[in-house]
Amino acid sequence: MTDESWMEADLDERRAQGLERQLQVMPDSGGVFMLDGRRVLNFSSNDYLGLARAPEIIAAAEAALQRWGAGATASRLVVGTLPCHAELEARLARLKGYPAALVFGSGYLANAGAVGALVGRHDRVLADKLAHASLLDGATLSRAAVHRFQHNDVDHLLRLLCQKPSSARDLIVTESVFSMDGDLAPLRDIARAAQAHNAMLMVDEAHATGVWGAGGAGLVSELRLQAEVAVAMGTLSKALGAYGGFVAGSETLKRWLVNCARPFIFSTGLPPPVAGAVLGALDVLEKSPVLGADLLRRADVFRKRLQAEGFNTGCSVSQIVPVIIGDNYKTLALAHRLRNHGVLAAAIRPPTVPPGTARLRLSVTLLHTPADLDRAADILAAAAREEGLL
Repeated sequence: MTDESWMEADLDERRAQGLERQLQVMPDSGGVFMLDGRRVLNFSSNDYLGLARAPEIIAAAEAALQRWGAGATASRLVVGTLPCHAELEARLARLKGYPAALVFGSGYLANAGAVGALVGRHDRVLADKLAHASLLDGATLSRAAVHRFQHNDVDHLLRLLCQKPSSARDLIVTESVFSMDGDLAPLRDIARAAQAHNAMLMVDEAHATGVWGAGGAGLVSELRLQAEVAVAMGTLSKALGAYGGFVAGSETLKRWLVNCARPFIFSTGLPPPVAGAVLGALDVLEKSPVLGADLLRRADVFRKRLQAEGFNTGCSVSQIVPVIIGDNYKTLALAHRLRNHGVLAAAIRPPTVPPGTARLRLSVTLLHTPADLDRAADILAAAAREEGLL
């Protein structure tokens, strides 16, 4: 047998540092469900608008399943592009305010594929220090030089831009709503820096799509930066309640990605029921364009309540509300105590977040009523006091 002792030794070390990760089977994925015989408030889901189990979305998925079957059966460039894919891409482009959009099998594939197609070994990627792992992995696969600027520090970015070799192309990558801190990128300032130095700008809108902007178009749209942001990425697996990712941009960008983005070229197309579900979610957003604004108001009340209790919520201004603890073990202990009291909140530890910033990541969704949020704040404050954290 192959010697796997090195794996066990590494896992033991991770466990000793409070960094081991394990799969947990959940009985449901909604905002509220029964777990171990107890009613639990789930704050670990990215189903921000509560659409994953919405009847309209399920009906749209079922209709696509009946019409086109369970799978696309081939890559998009062979016979895996169906009418539902073409309609979905047209609808996403319209939502984001761009001429075109291209759907990938996941948000990770969209980021890795786009970055890998836009730069090469003689180019540079300038990435926010807290940019998502998929952006950094795409940069690594591209073989471009990777430079990371301090989080949301435009001055640092400008210094890096001034160091560009004459032969290189620069691609700036950032998130609009950061997934672990819930804060916003200074997109206007970053866009100005990109324009001044002839750099291409890519913005990951995974946690903004469906929530921010008119009708859930995202923060790039809300700030009217489509002309400055060449590549706007989004996911279908968070506020839109399904699965997949996409990139919006120019028609030229779409043609380039179709020809050069390896995760797109060499992956089977998105399953038709998933495409149908997202089309159903887009219908809901068109009929109820204020869902995102309602969610942000609800999250703001909740965040201010936690701050009043003495919790450190960082710079969050979104539906993502971190409770920063710092120590890995204390964070795990608090998450365990909360679960025993009916609140499910994931303990986020390095390397997902920087060392010394372990936290609970609380995702507020429209499935959480104001009463649920009040109850969660009470439970969280009591549990933190029991752990000696407040």
